Amino acid sequence: MIFDFLQANWFEIVAALLAVAYLLLAMIQDVRCWVAWIISSLMYLFVMYSAGLYMEALLQIFYIFIGFYGLYQWRFMSDLKETLRISTWSVKNHFIVIAILIFLTFVSGCILTIFTAAASPFVDAFTTWGAIVASYLVAKKILENWFYWFVIDFVSVFLFISRELYPTALLFLVYLVLVVFGYRTWSKSWQHADEPN
Repeated sequence: MIFDFLQANWFEIVAALLAVAYLLLAMIQDVRCWVAWIISSLMYLFVMYSAGLYMEALLQIFYIFIGFYGLYQWRFMSDLKETLRISTWSVKNHFIVIAILIFLTFVSGCILTIFTAAASPFVDAFTTWGAIVASYLVAKKILENWFYWFVIDFVSVFLFISRELYPTALLFLVYLVLVVFGYRTWSKSWQHADEPN
């Protein structure tokens, strides 16, 4: 009975709306984005598990923890020292992270294939590990997080359609548009921060 309630279509829609609220607030660097993130992730934990996307379900647990980490980084750390500013990573850092991402995707996909009945194990693994990397970059305010999210969100659209999670697939289509605006907003903020007063 409770599980049927959590599988209700409106439950997924509310989770998706909170996820949109997170992204809109993150675009303007509003710390409340992490509250929306945490609640949405908790709801999506049940949505993904019920759809057989086990890596995505585990990802939601990580999201909850990274939500509190992001809240700490953006709010409480800013009270202790100067405000966390947008920064960039070197090409070398990205190369290393992408290599690790490919390796983890392959290993996780193999494990899911052998030991579970997971749907789309390699795609599920890719979007999960990619989202973990991108989430960390958001928490640290690394500008390139938006590039990672664009690729992950694009792949996720097809993953969620394959599992008939249509509200979530629509959410990720919206994400693709918002990610572009998010990058532009953060890029302008980063460029202005480097300008002399």
